Amino acid sequence: MRLRVEFTTEPFDLDRTPPHALAAREVIHEASLDTVDVGPFGNTAEGGAEAVLTAVNALLRTSLSAGATRVSLQVNVIGGAAEGEK
Repeated sequence: MRLRVEFTTEPFDLDRTPPHALAAREVIHEASLDTVDVGPFGNTAEGGAEAVLTAVNALLRTSLSAGATRVSLQVNVIGGAAEGEK
């Protein structure tokens, strides 16, 4: 199964990128995901179910530890099971 996660972290700061946002982006960039799109008001990543779910776990733990007071995310199924994947 393939998943897409879209997420934002708060509080926002228009003058500089907050530490929690930088931490979340680092987690996503280091994850074994197929596609990553990082933007100023939202981020998207896609990959196999295990890779996305592992990244979401790390994203939540890391961004909250770095000062996020809110993490909004949405996970969508975008494809069926790949060969050898459950």
